[in-house]
Amino acid sequence: MNFLAHIYLSGNNDLLKIGNFMADSIRGNSYENYPEEIKKGILLHRTIDSFTDMHPVYRKSKHRLHEKYGHYSGVIMDIFYDHFLAKNWANYSNKKLEEYADEFYQLLQDNYDLLTAKIQGMMPYMIARNWLVSYASISGLEMILFQMDHRTKNRVAMHESIVELQKFYLEFETEFTQFFMELQEHCQQKIHELNG
Repeated sequence: MNFLAHIYLSGNNDLLKIGNFMADSIRGNSYENYPEEIKKGILLHRTIDSFTDMHPVYRKSKHRLHEKYGHYSGVIMDIFYDHFLAKNWANYSNKKLEEYADEFYQLLQDNYDLLTAKIQGMMPYMIARNWLVSYASISGLEMILFQMDHRTKNRVAMHESIVELQKFYLEFETEFTQFFMELQEHCQQKIHELNG
């Protein structure tokens, strides 16, 4: 799962969203230095990643990309799954994606001092290019994959995976829908447990 899914799966708790969003840039036990709700968000993020990586439906999706993209097939698949969440956003939220994204960008700006240096550096690009809304279109997705190529020194030309996305579009979308329903249930249980 990429940024949009992690934020969405945090529910309506703002600090949980921030923790879940920036968890990849927080290593090991250093998460314990953050406020309680951000800590919960980081732990929720790790739960989401573990659940996703082990899930047979996600693995089936990822397998289509593995031969060409190797290690990066998981990174690409996370972005593809965010595409299907964004594209079908009205099935998951009563709020328009554009409004949801703007509120999240404002949340980051309002809590700038809580963000990791990595997220502080990335945030202006994310907002300027409106990443969360960009996921919804193929052209937006291609832009995000180009940027990922740049960050990984173009090791596998991730943007070329748009070809596979279009070739297996229906299969990927069906798999996402099935998987995401189970992931939502898993996250609700985890949040309940964290709040226990």
